[in-house]
Amino acid sequence: MPPTHTDGRSAAKVVGPPAAAAPPPPTPSRPPRRATFWRRTTPWFFLAAPLALLVTFTYAPVANMVAYSLTDWDGVSPDLNYIGADNYIEIFTRPELFQVFFVSGYYLAASAVQIAAALYFATILSFNVRFRNFFKGVLFFPYLINGVAIGFVFLYFFQDGGTLDSVLALFGHESDRAWLGTSNSANISLAGVSVWRYTGLNFVLFLGAIQSIPGELYEAAELDGANRWHQFRYIIAPGIRPVLSLSVILSISGSLSVFEIPYIMTGGATGTETFVIQTVKLAFQFNKMGLASAAAVVLLLIILAVTWVQRRLVPDDRVDLV
Repeated sequence: MPPTHTDGRSAAKVVGPPAAAAPPPPTPSRPPRRATFWRRTTPWFFLAAPLALLVTFTYAPVANMVAYSLTDWDGVSPDLNYIGADNYIEIFTRPELFQVFFVSGYYLAASAVQIAAALYFATILSFNVRFRNFFKGVLFFPYLINGVAIGFVFLYFFQDGGTLDSVLALFGHESDRAWLGTSNSANISLAGVSVWRYTGLNFVLFLGAIQSIPGELYEAAELDGANRWHQFRYIIAPGIRPVLSLSVILSISGSLSVFEIPYIMTGGATGTETFVIQTVKLAFQFNKMGLASAAAVVLLLIILAVTWVQRRLVPDDRVDLV
């Protein structure tokens, strides 16, 4: 059979013109140098005022305090005699200057009580409790009162035949003791005043942290049969750990630097003198401003060291409850 002839156009593959290549994406133009400059410097304009205030009222006074600690300045004379580390040597070689730190132990124990009480009330009032707004105000109100007023109020509260003795007499207990007359009872009384005053601050911090925990976690825990104790142990306690760590730091530093209440109520008498009261007396009663400045530097270093150790032992890790 002879070969069959076919049309070449139908047998051959028709090839069209090559497709045009896609244009490259436009290169983003770089912002002008002036716009880049303003974008980088604008945040510093907003930070200028706070940084100026911070340097003026914090770092500059600290630097001056360190400089004064190396002199024998009396606080009045215009002459400053450089004596090196003699003030620091005197502080560490005079045991009576460090004995006042034992008084801070009372306030440290009181800080543990106030943190426990604040955590308890914050946990209770974070749930649906009757009159909880009233109790919130009652707990936070003492922190709003001026420290001088608190000192004078409790000075009459603890005096012989005062409010405390009258209340105890209503329950049949006749007390003839001087609450601020001995070292032990005076320090316990003053530490109790600090508990009454600062519990509200810790309460507000804990309450805010607890209320920031998602409510779905409580609902899921209730569906799983968890009671209030289980919710506190596995939801609330881990969720407020950063705030609890902050409260511990503030409590320790506050215990080491107590001044207002004991200075107003006793003036440091009957064994209630704290390190800060002693520093104030060195500066303004004995005119040893250089030695007082050295004592203030030592207290600052102790607080920084305690804070660093606490942060190392309890790192502020991010808590993920989900």
